[in-house]
Amino acid sequence: MIRLAIAEDHQSFIDGIKLLLENEEDILVVGTANDGEELIDIVRLKQPNVVITDIRMPKLDGINATQQIKKEFPKIKVLGFSMFDQQSAIKQMLNAGASGYLLKNSPLDEVLKAIRSVYGGNTYFDADIEIEIENDANKSTKGLLTKRQVEILSLVAQGKTSREIANELFIGLHTVDTHRKNMIRILGLQGKGELMRYALEKKYEF
Repeated sequence: MIRLAIAEDHQSFIDGIKLLLENEEDILVVGTANDGEELIDIVRLKQPNVVITDIRMPKLDGINATQQIKKEFPKIKVLGFSMFDQQSAIKQMLNAGASGYLLKNSPLDEVLKAIRSVYGGNTYFDADIEIEIENDANKSTKGLLTKRQVEILSLVAQGKTSREIANELFIGLHTVDTHRKNMIRILGLQGKGELMRYALEKKYEF
């Protein structure tokens, strides 16, 4: 059973997620909070497996709350949940110890996938989030890869097949293949073999 805590200063978002989870037998909402300080109290009391937290909240923001949670309870997985996809916000959440980052316009079924993915020890990032991947210390690639594509690229570097990647990330096989094709195009590569070579070269940068 996945024990989940939710922190969000808009109660309607909390209610929406709770409604989504009502019929999910493997997920139990053990507490909700409308500010960061209340979230810390709930985490200490209930010790959930996964926390979904907004970034901007009263009293204590989601970034500082995440830092505190990970310091006290390193095994708890945290998902950032925000309207904002700025690189600085994403990086601050990752540096604080978050295992994933969702935008508030994400479909509710994607929230489910994210919860299960981070609980299983994986990372999960909204497909619309983009980060820049560097070819070397100073030059960027020919384009931008989404965080999901970077995630897939890291699994390619581990030698995983498209089906294994799909199963691990809780996404469709067709989705993985589409991402592979897009990465080949974005990175200016020639084919699958080139993608594997590139992934292996960048293996320790993910």
